[in-house]
Amino acid sequence: MKNSQPLTLSKKKYMYNILDSIETEIEVSENPYDLTLEELFTMAARINKKRSFLFVSKVLGKHLPIDPNKGLQTGALLGARFLETVKEIKCLETESLLTSFKNGELYQSKAFIPDNIRPVVIGFAETATSLGHAFFDCFNSAEYFHTTREELEQVKPKITFEEEHSHATSHRCFIPLEMIQNEREIILVDDELTTGKTALNIIQSIHAKFPRHVYTVVSILDWRSEENRNGFIRLEQDLGIKINVVSLLAGTVQVKHHNEMNNNWSIKEESNKRVESSFEQIDLSPFFTMTLYSANNPMNKAAFIKETGRFGLSSTENRSLQQKTSAAAAVLNKKRIGKRTLCLGTGEFMYLPMKLAAEMGKGVYYQSTTRSPIFIEDKVGYGARYGASFPNPEDQDITHFFYNIPPGFYDEIFIFFERTVKLENLQPLLRELNKLQIKMIRLVFFSEYRGEQVENHNQ
Repeated sequence: MKNSQPLTLSKKKYMYNILDSIETEIEVSENPYDLTLEELFTMAARINKKRSFLFVSKVLGKHLPIDPNKGLQTGALLGARFLETVKEIKCLETESLLTSFKNGELYQSKAFIPDNIRPVVIGFAETATSLGHAFFDCFNSAEYFHTTREELEQVKPKITFEEEHSHATSHRCFIPLEMIQNEREIILVDDELTTGKTALNIIQSIHAKFPRHVYTVVSILDWRSEENRNGFIRLEQDLGIKINVVSLLAGTVQVKHHNEMNNNWSIKEESNKRVESSFEQIDLSPFFTMTLYSANNPMNKAAFIKETGRFGLSSTENRSLQQKTSAAAAVLNKKRIGKRTLCLGTGEFMYLPMKLAAEMGKGVYYQSTTRSPIFIEDKVGYGARYGASFPNPEDQDITHFFYNIPPGFYDEIFIFFERTVKLENLQPLLRELNKLQIKMIRLVFFSEYRGEQVENHNQ
């Protein structure tokens, strides 16, 4: 059967059949909060010679739409797990967090990790930028930044490292030296550990320039084999360091390939149900802080903003950010016209759209565009039932994708861009969205808008 619903083999073993082409057998070894696999992910076939399958997260808001509160709660659960296992401190928030997570309740970000724990938290681009920031929200006294694929015009990265299996392999870190030129614990946050090589790469990169004694790797899923885990031990011994690993679910994955797959990118259009989409621009730049930095790309010279964490954030600045997002969300909420609203982040720009979506009321879903190409198959349980590709409006040499937006499901969509984007560069994306019978498309920008004015008119 062509789907990826799990077949339970035993209490701890599960089999996923991905499009009758890939079999993955999962054996769970650690599940401290007794979460079900169905709560955390489904699976899809990935168009990538280095890795053929993908764990499609149900809590990240990347490929699948989620309740944005669940994305924030996932970061907080990892914070609770870190406190309990690495620091051996009882977390009083764990029980209420689990109840909220499992019941789909609203979540208010809360810093519950004590002041004397002062790490530097790093989120991995692009998928874990929001997860890393949500994890950072748990700290009273920490600093955060996320890696980026962007090349900046004005400054060179302090650290770079490679991610072998990714479609965009180079990670860059643009931060003030004082943030990392110390001996504080570094916490690396990613959505999934498969081999752990990415984490080891950045630990080696950091340690070569800014050595310290303790590193912690945090992820939702940990699928490292015994050989991969031994790689962590060897690096600990070689560098004389301690590497902690924290996850919500751990185990091993065995993969078998059967058949080649033919990809289908088409979205099923129902011509008798097409609607005229209206669209408008919303400028949120008064709420946020533009930096002096822009991308090394002539297509878009607009400045990045401070609040993403790309250039570093302290816990004090993060508390101020919570107030800014509440004020901005109130503006967006007044714009809503329907019962089902999609907030769509773009690329690395995930946390602020998720945070805003969580404060925009009921019936709001969140997800993001991505660089990852996935095989499309409209089968129940499969991780990519719908999909579309389009050139990145900020760099048209890069293809972006969105998945799992069914035609006719949403009344409106808010698309979030960190920086101003020219209207002409948005046309391929807008054409794809216009096929989905969405009445209202709103373009939300966070840096000052200097392009063509877009008012309420029809496409």
